[in-house]
Amino acid sequence: MSHKEEKNAELELDHTLIETTHKVETLYVTYKKQINIAVVAAVLVVAGYISFNKFYIEPLEKEASAAIFTAQNLFEKDSFDLALNGQGDALGFIAVADEYSLTKVGNLAHYYAGVCYMRKGEFQNAVDQLDDFSTKNELVGPLAIGLKGDAYVELKEVDKGAKLYMKAAGMSKNKLTAPIFLKKAGLAYEELKEYKDAISAYEKIKSDYSDAQEAQDIDKFIARATAAQAN
Repeated sequence: MSHKEEKNAELELDHTLIETTHKVETLYVTYKKQINIAVVAAVLVVAGYISFNKFYIEPLEKEASAAIFTAQNLFEKDSFDLALNGQGDALGFIAVADEYSLTKVGNLAHYYAGVCYMRKGEFQNAVDQLDDFSTKNELVGPLAIGLKGDAYVELKEVDKGAKLYMKAAGMSKNKLTAPIFLKKAGLAYEELKEYKDAISAYEKIKSDYSDAQEAQDIDKFIARATAAQAN
């Protein structure tokens, strides 16, 4: 490119930048009121969120922690009805989950309630409570999903249970939960006569969790599922 061509290119670029800037300025002038309102609104939303958390959620979280204390003690004593429904003026898990739904404690109350309903044999209620629980915790998360799998198996919806066991096993590779739910998945698949999936679950225990308790007799389960598949 010659010096003249380079100069022309620079002039064209300058012209483009000026034109673009002019368009942006024109846009701002034309919609100045709307843009300013939007900016102020965005700032207020952020400020409002910070204030909401500091002055409302944080105190509510402390209140919820105090409110759930009695229910947790009753839960530890296997008093599941009282833990669910409360005792005297003390709230149970159901009330805590409802009244403190915006808090982490309220969320946790759904998990406790799900466990209580499972222990009481009310499996659909357990599913309903666990559906409302969410967590990213690598231990509690798989336990909640696996527990929901147990509930569906008890409800004779074994296919749903098997899928939830596999989901729970895949959520965390810790040696505590993953092999447990893989084995439960294998047993569920055997019940469904889906032996290929059962073998796959058992073999994953053998290959990935050979030190786990579930792996000690896993060859027996693999052999059983393999023989059933061949028939």
